[in-house]
Amino acid sequence: MAGRWRDNLALWGVREWAMTAVAVLVVCAVVLAAGRGLAFGPDGEVMRLRFGGDAQRTRIVVDLGRSTRGQVIEDGSSGRVILALSGVQPGRGLDGSGSGLVRGYEVSASGSSSRVRLDLARGAEIERRFLLPPGDGVAHYRYVIDLKATGAAAAPVVAPRREQVRAEKPLIVIDAGHGGRDPGARGQHVQEKAVTLAAAQELKAALERTGRYRVRLTREGDVYVAHGRRVQVARDAGADLFISLHADAGSDPALRGASVYTLSEQGAGRAVREFTKGEDWQRDLRLPGRDPSVDRILLDMTQRATQNRSAQFARVLLTHIEGDNHPLLRRSHRDAGLAVLLAPDVPAVLLEMGFITNPEDERVLTDERARRRLMRSVAEGIDRYFREPAAPVMVAGEIAGG
Repeated sequence: MAGRWRDNLALWGVREWAMTAVAVLVVCAVVLAAGRGLAFGPDGEVMRLRFGGDAQRTRIVVDLGRSTRGQVIEDGSSGRVILALSGVQPGRGLDGSGSGLVRGYEVSASGSSSRVRLDLARGAEIERRFLLPPGDGVAHYRYVIDLKATGAAAAPVVAPRREQVRAEKPLIVIDAGHGGRDPGARGQHVQEKAVTLAAAQELKAALERTGRYRVRLTREGDVYVAHGRRVQVARDAGADLFISLHADAGSDPALRGASVYTLSEQGAGRAVREFTKGEDWQRDLRLPGRDPSVDRILLDMTQRATQNRSAQFARVLLTHIEGDNHPLLRRSHRDAGLAVLLAPDVPAVLLEMGFITNPEDERVLTDERARRRLMRSVAEGIDRYFREPAAPVMVAGEIAGG
């Protein structure tokens, strides 16, 4: 057989050899094109960019058709972030407006890599970046970039934008602790549920007198309201702030002073677990609902931003209460996993107005004039919180000890 092939090849002329060479070139071209299609076709391209978070922290998710390695070219100090993603192509290219810390973005080709440019809306830097492989029902790779605000000057804006005017006044939900069959702590002359309702009504009146807020109470009378229902009232109404009023109790009658609770890290984890038990939790938070893992990341970021705003309000509130010469506990800012603080998207605090088991604190809480003065300080703290939204934020988890 081999000898016959050699005899046939010996009879070939120029024409046969030329046709064979052309056929070999065609086959090579087809194989090369197929290989390039596998490496850099739709399965090896940047598919899209998605954004989540706010003006303090923003997450960018780059959906990819294959694995990649990222290299930082510009870190944000120049007003933009630029990364090269190796081994993936931009396809026809992507561009558009961003969200949070990102004003706009563009994806372009850079050799065998994709160049991702993020134009910043304000000073920011890369906090972390990592690659997520396919999993959790997602069939493609995701390169995640987390940005955080630095407090630096805002990057130049190409065209000035008119500041959006809020259509409605901020909504404050005031929760009078306990009520009905749940009397709360007991003092010498009064029960906690009566003190908290009176204080809630006075705080509501003080806020409404400013003309700058809408105010709602979780209970109007001596009725029992479940903790979960109190939180749901605030979420259903789209509240901008939730404050729960309580009176503390202790075994030492000499112990007195106010304190403010915000959600602890353990409580935040519990809140996320509880919230994601529902079937439509993505819709409840107005998340895309198309990628469970990304939605979970966005929920975590929402929870973190809410904790930070709650901590900021707690600090402002304590400053105003102390400025009015109302006594505070030595460690006046505390954290706990209290049920009324679990809303992932409503800044919330629980104010212990004083110890009902202390004669001096009980006098303040039961004296109408003294209680009204305390609530006026709380209203002034709320007013400052909304007047100065850009004030420095205390990061969740950095609560001072005492």
